[in-house]
Amino acid sequence: MPVAAKICGLMTSEAVEAAVEGGAAMCGFVFFPPSPRSLSVEEAAGLTGLVPEGVTPVALTADADDILLRAITEEAGVGMLQLHGHETPEQTARISDKFGLAVMKVLPIASADDVVAAHAYEGVCDRLMFDAKPPEGATRPGGNALAFDWELLSGRDWGVPWTLAGGLTAETVSEAVRISGARMVDVSSGVEDAPGVKNTAKIRAFLDAVKAL
Repeated sequence: MPVAAKICGLMTSEAVEAAVEGGAAMCGFVFFPPSPRSLSVEEAAGLTGLVPEGVTPVALTADADDILLRAITEEAGVGMLQLHGHETPEQTARISDKFGLAVMKVLPIASADDVVAAHAYEGVCDRLMFDAKPPEGATRPGGNALAFDWELLSGRDWGVPWTLAGGLTAETVSEAVRISGARMVDVSSGVEDAPGVKNTAKIRAFLDAVKAL
């Protein structure tokens, strides 16, 4: 079975085009102001228009209120919400019901207990994402170029599809997939020259590495 990829934190047309042309299954756009990758709804709409049918534009939010979620779902041109905050299973289910888009819930992982706790979300979202737990004092929940112990996910069964994130690069993605068993991977900082500055050559190299799996 092939491995799919999501390129997250896209901010320019060149980066979107590199992701699409390289074969990304999903393109991620950030709506979280503390992040250097954050966009306005209007900025994102200009970029999601470049994403062709068959590739899913994803909106990354973190503990967003209904006003922002409504604006994103109605005006940003996305097909999925990625909840990267402290949303509970109940809040996740409510967002899924209220806004009518597929939902991917991100769970921060640092220990086996975190993996066990993630099972509470299986029945309330369409996809899970496992990312490294942010360091103490971090201003954003992801995109921190940190990996976690991929062995924590090895051999586990899940009721919904899941994605592996956290510090992946073209050089490490093969080992990450081999150990964790992931069938989809997500990258942001691993294809950048600086936070928020995507490198199109790194995007293509990452996607080429995923295709080779």
